[in-house]
Amino acid sequence: MDYKIRTKIAQILLEDKIALGTEVTILGLVRSSRVSKDVAFVDINDGSCMGNLQAVFGNPDSLPILKSVTTGCSVRVKGKLIESQGKEQKYEIEAASIDIIGEADSTYPLQKKRHTMEYLREIAHLRPRSNTFGAVTRMRSKLAYAVHKFYQDQGFYYIHTPLITTSDCEGAGDMFRVSTLDFENIPKKDGTIDWDSDFFGSEAYLTVSGQLEGEIMATALGDIYTFGPTFRSENSNTARHASEFWMIEPEMAWAELPDNMDLAESFIKYLIKFAFDECADDMKFFGQWIDKELIGSLESVMSSDFERLSYTDAIKLLEDSKKKFDFPVKWGIDMQTEHERFLTEEVMKKPVIVYDYPEAIKPFYMYVNDDEKTVRGMDVLVPRVGEIIGGSQREHRLDVLNERIKKKGMDNMETYYGYLELRKYGTCPHAGFGLGFERLIMYITGMANIRDVISFPRVPRWAKF
Repeated sequence: MDYKIRTKIAQILLEDKIALGTEVTILGLVRSSRVSKDVAFVDINDGSCMGNLQAVFGNPDSLPILKSVTTGCSVRVKGKLIESQGKEQKYEIEAASIDIIGEADSTYPLQKKRHTMEYLREIAHLRPRSNTFGAVTRMRSKLAYAVHKFYQDQGFYYIHTPLITTSDCEGAGDMFRVSTLDFENIPKKDGTIDWDSDFFGSEAYLTVSGQLEGEIMATALGDIYTFGPTFRSENSNTARHASEFWMIEPEMAWAELPDNMDLAESFIKYLIKFAFDECADDMKFFGQWIDKELIGSLESVMSSDFERLSYTDAIKLLEDSKKKFDFPVKWGIDMQTEHERFLTEEVMKKPVIVYDYPEAIKPFYMYVNDDEKTVRGMDVLVPRVGEIIGGSQREHRLDVLNERIKKKGMDNMETYYGYLELRKYGTCPHAGFGLGFERLIMYITGMANIRDVISFPRVPRWAKF
């Protein structure tokens, strides 16, 4: 049996590549089956697009196997592509034969009805077969390609940064430890764990960011980007946080904060346009079934010039609004989602890039302004979400960087020696940002929970499948 001789349903329904009258072989999963005395209808989906292709059997009695064709089983159907007699679809198959490749009994969990997101998370091995998660998965694949295309077309080099690291980029300490030590017999030295006897000869962790290594590569190659998995052990159970996620992190040598803002704005607009141009069928689904305001909101962002607003001015706007927020507003706070959304949705009514944040609330690597109170950090805020990108101009002055590391109380300076020496040997201004890939997918699809844009989510107390 040659299962590779097939026509994908997307070639028929979306691409119009198959001429009427062509003999085709369809391989896929049965979404529904209806058998009567005179005719039988079998709806098939192969994952290549949202739509199902209907196979019509004119003489069901001649094919007893049809009685065994149930929702969820995989089949091979052969027949001729014809114009559909019904109003729901343009094409159908005048079927000549059907073979059951894999059976599915009555316990198949994905019957023809709507299921809750919570239920579908419990069956993550089957949920990609549903309309919603099939669309999310296709969108994820297309947008991953779009990320690479955007940067490659602009001359950026794709860099692979390590997943195992000895330094904490953010300085927050929420990191997963990597170790081969025997937990039942942990070696000690002077009363503490002897990390020298561990696999790497020191403490090691899963990375929270590829930024520090990205800066190293940018100072040699000019413009680079990373795109890979990152990990946070923060015990957060919100709809926006996951313990394992993918990050896109461009880094540009000889760039300052305005260059960073320009890149971030053009990147977001490019990705939205790509989704509309290349994923129209799935975008229509998200706009109809997930968020009815999605399409209009994204189109507005794509056509807007992002407002650029200093943190100080943003705080003043929030204070002057007299709005009662759950988190009180004053200069020096780390703005919350409610503040960010108010700025984009109520005040500016478009995306906003907030810059020049207080030095005290930002990581050690951000460039310190002349006022010594603020740093050249930036956050890109968009309607419906709030922050979607965070970045900065990096501190390239060695003396200032050393002072900031001491001020932050980071006592493991030896793990940053290579990063510091960049500032000693041919330093230059540079800037970059990070965009969480899953948050991007949530934004473009309207999906409300990060657990539903990752095939197999990793969150506190959940690492199934």
